[in-house]
Amino acid sequence: MTALALPSQPAAPAAGARRIDRATAEPAWVRLALIGLALAFLTTFLFVPLAAVFYEALRKGVVVYARAITEPDALAAVRLTLLAAAISVPLNLVFGVAAAWAIAKFEFRGKNVLVTLIDLPFSVSPVIAGLIYVLVFGLQGWLGETLRDHDLKVIFAVPGIVLATVFVTFPFVARELIPLMQAQGVEEEEAAVVLGARGWQVLWRVTLPNVKWGLLYGVILCNARAMGEFGAVSVVSGHIRGMTNTLPLHVEILYNEYQFAAAFAAASLLALLALVTLALKAWVERRFSH
Repeated sequence: MTALALPSQPAAPAAGARRIDRATAEPAWVRLALIGLALAFLTTFLFVPLAAVFYEALRKGVVVYARAITEPDALAAVRLTLLAAAISVPLNLVFGVAAAWAIAKFEFRGKNVLVTLIDLPFSVSPVIAGLIYVLVFGLQGWLGETLRDHDLKVIFAVPGIVLATVFVTFPFVARELIPLMQAQGVEEEEAAVVLGARGWQVLWRVTLPNVKWGLLYGVILCNARAMGEFGAVSVVSGHIRGMTNTLPLHVEILYNEYQFAAAFAAASLLALLALVTLALKAWVERRFSH
């Protein structure tokens, strides 16, 4: 009867593990080649251009650099960029939380339509978005005469810049929160309701604490896009120096006028903002992974 034993069976898991290791492990030369290729790509398309921006900005000395970033037009561009971001980011924060909460926690008609509309700025060119606002709020647009009669100006003014910035940035917070809320489910919210919590209490005490790092991550991405937006803002701004020029538009004007040192000095401010954003993004990712 003992001859019926199957001694090969215990070895099956070890054999399966070896097959998995062979499928996922690569030779050392393959790993080194891939790492070298990635470093070469980053050096060519990220590190070298970034270093070139700061080199060209400081090439004529610190005095020229300081004068370029403290001139009135440059300061006005910085203020307008920060103003557009300061208005659009909180608006997108409120919209993103509301949209993500509705999509992830409730079932209703038109849910797929709402998801599609949230993705719209990803599929529409920013220039087209700017043209849409011109057709609606411009002097010859649908609401142009009404706005003129009430002495209201949207296009070639700050409101148009804010509207364009809001449009191109509103998906970031919602798109960051929707999959996170869907993965968490609704069990905790339902338990809070059973215990007597109301809607706002559930949102503030249960939902938002669970997604706080994802929310902060979305806000950082939204802010980075708001400060660096060019296409839509370029269409609606009118390029009025000291009034409707954001920092990216100010860089373009200086470069077109062959003021290269001033253009790179202003561009270095955007680069510094990008580096700060990357540092914050990495910190949030590390905290979120923990």
